[in-house]
This record gives sequence, C-alpha cells and structure tokens, in this order.
Amino acid sequence: MNAYENNAFFWQKLDTLYLSSQLVIDRPKNTCHYKYSNLVYPVDYGYLSDSTGSDQSPIDVFKGSIKSTKVGAIVVTADILKRDCEAKLLIGCSEEEIQNILVFLNQTEFQKAVLLQRGDEMPDWASAD
Repeated sequence: MNAYENNAFFWQKLDTLYLSSQLVIDRPKNTCHYKYSNLVYPVDYGYLSDSTGSDQSPIDVFKGSIKSTKVGAIVVTADILKRDCEAKLLIGCSEEEIQNILVFLNQTEFQKAVLLQRGDEMPDWASAD
C-alpha cells in the first residue's frame, strides 16, 4: 500500500459534509486576519456552521472563484502556537488560488500546511458504500 492513496469514497464524504451544511464566509477575500494584520486572505474564508472539526470548532473552508459543489482539495495545517493540526476544505479553487492559499498558510515559522488534492482512484482495499 502507498503511504497516500486517493480514495473516491473519502471525497464523497467530504462533498456530503459540504453540501449538507451552511457555508458562512466570515473573512472575505483580501481582508486581514483578525490577529495578524500582515496575513491577508487570498480567497473567501469561512466555516460550515453545523459541523465540528478536530479543534471542536466548525470545519474551515477556503472558497475560490470557481463555481463548484465538490471539495477539490484539503489542506492540513500544523500550528505550534495553537498546538494543533487542522484540516481545511478547498472549494472551487483555481490552481493559482491553491498556490496563494499555500503561500498564505506557510508564511510564518509557526504554522505549515500540506495539500491533498482530489482524485477519483479507488484503492484495492476500499470497500463500496
């Protein structure tokens, strides 16, 4: 087994979470972070109001300029100041927007992020839903 295998069922579950929730944009594109004025959001940023992430807060979402109902990617962040890891959904993001999000999330020494992009492959070990 590969260290990372793309599983279409995983992405289907993320799509279901997104489509069954209300997206609230609380930080529009080009606004500054509420604590760090040097951090400017490259796309709309918000959360799924009736969801819960690993930090017990709603799941975070970056919403790009492309109209889409599918989760195109997720970023996983590691933050040593908050002492946590979080997954954030990317919806309707162009390649340029994805790169800008990665620059935004990786610009401090305290937080780093990795990107997992959607695929349609089905690993041998995956079972049908």
